[in-house]
Amino acid sequence: MTAFPKLAKMKPDPSSNRRTIEREFGVPIAGQILSPEQWTKTALKQLPEGHLDWQALFGRTAPVVLDLGCGNARYTIGSAVWRPGHDHLATDILPVVIRYATRRGNQRGLTNVRFAVIGGRELLADHVSSGTVTEIHCYHPQPFYDAAQVSKRLITPEFLALVHKALVPGGLFFLQTDNPGYWTYMRQVAPVFFDFEEHPGRWPDAPKGRTRREIIALRQGLPVFRGFGKAKLNLSEDEALRLAQALPPPTFDADRRLRQLDALERE
Repeated sequence: MTAFPKLAKMKPDPSSNRRTIEREFGVPIAGQILSPEQWTKTALKQLPEGHLDWQALFGRTAPVVLDLGCGNARYTIGSAVWRPGHDHLATDILPVVIRYATRRGNQRGLTNVRFAVIGGRELLADHVSSGTVTEIHCYHPQPFYDAAQVSKRLITPEFLALVHKALVPGGLFFLQTDNPGYWTYMRQVAPVFFDFEEHPGRWPDAPKGRTRREIIALRQGLPVFRGFGKAKLNLSEDEALRLAQALPPPTFDADRRLRQLDALERE
């Protein structure tokens, strides 16, 4: 199984300079900030009712990549810059981080990315047709430390059934967390729906971190857990739902000591 499609090569722009490159914790964010007349509009301010028409949204037919809980969009921006032949929709429930993400997409003149404020579960359940997405990425979903908030955890068997439903046959699902309890749970339930593999070490396309959260965790010397899997073939929607109902909910101990990373991420 390959999790790393060949990336397009970017030719250097002779007019570029260091001031056009945005950095976060000293790590460059892909793409160059262009002059304002070259900016695009990447905000999807209102989702239409019903399922999204990817061709209408992007004006072409291309593989679709979803980034659920995208934060400030470091991964999505990088993928959109280096894979111009793919279209990207990135979402988060926090309007403030989507504003940062949208600005980054606009400033780089990207036409193959859109950003929207919506939860990942709601997006898949209400707006994504079956078998229409090539990749779904979910990096560092909030573990929610308080017992009263356990029901808010994104990675549940029902959510994984929705991911499987949205993906094309053999489509890829990526997971990443720095929370050991969450990872133990992911390893338990993801293989039911995907031919799942743990990925040892860092992603080769972003050794310093695909996301802001990953960069912070690595600098704190904390482990980051990564994995990906192909959607299982010959698993029907009805069977996936039946399996989901038989699996345990995510009631793991999230370890409150890791909350310090949340504070660092917000700074």
